[in-house]
Amino acid sequence: MKTWRRRAIAWFLVGALALAMAPRVNARETLASARELYAAAAYSDALMVLDGLLKVNPPREERQSIELYRVLCLVALGRKTDADRAIDAMIVRDPTYRPAGDDTPPRLRSAFVDARRRLLPTIVQAQYADAKAAFDRKEFSTAADGFGKVLAALADPDIGQAAGQPPLADLRTLADGFRDLSTKAGAPQPAPVVAQPEMPVPGRIYGAEDRNVVPPMTIRQSVPPHRGHVTRVANGVVEVLIDATGAVESARMAVPLNGAYDALVLSAAKRWQYEPAKVNGVPVKFVKRVRVTLTPAPRE
Repeated sequence: MKTWRRRAIAWFLVGALALAMAPRVNARETLASARELYAAAAYSDALMVLDGLLKVNPPREERQSIELYRVLCLVALGRKTDADRAIDAMIVRDPTYRPAGDDTPPRLRSAFVDARRRLLPTIVQAQYADAKAAFDRKEFSTAADGFGKVLAALADPDIGQAAGQPPLADLRTLADGFRDLSTKAGAPQPAPVVAQPEMPVPGRIYGAEDRNVVPPMTIRQSVPPHRGHVTRVANGVVEVLIDATGAVESARMAVPLNGAYDALVLSAAKRWQYEPAKVNGVPVKFVKRVRVTLTPAPRE
């Protein structure tokens, strides 16, 4: 009984140790080790390592290197159909990807070029459709980025001939115009300019010609009667300077009538009272002109 327990404990410890060491073994299966296996012609082993690395969703550039070595392994193993599918998947995932010439055999570079010529026209049309849908949803930043990708793909030398003919030539014109519209529509709009209230200028005397001023309101503005004989209609103008309290600071006859009556009018004008003129609610000085009219007495 004791022997059976010892064996069970031993097997448990061995299993636990194996589980503890598993992550370390997986961590050592890096791209570098896959390259070493490929260089040693252990293509199947390298392929297993590369497939394991892809399962952890590596960064973009690292993924490209892993997938390229997968293609090399598939070609070395004679699995051409699988290699062609892997190349197509790489181009669909990243249409701008182009394998480095130093690391890729000429025959494989040609396979990538052929695949790009075959796939890019369809990819470009799909990219345009996605960008236009984003534009219609008013997602202008996404749309501008999508139309930019369309134009970048159309500039690719591998589809230069196809890009110069319909339908891709038409897409170039449309993508260029929609990218500009998306960029402008998505740009931050300037903050609205809030008009600052105009404040009165210290010491300035305002008049009827100033549009930003509220004219004074009359409280008291009586004109003395004319005691003499009036033979014809006569018009005079009294010009008064109303201060910020509404009182008349000074008065003069801008258009005189006659000496004696003008003196009476000016004396009365100095006692006139107003609600002062205002600029943005602030009382200001104001020159007001008041017409005085003399008319003949009606005949009996």
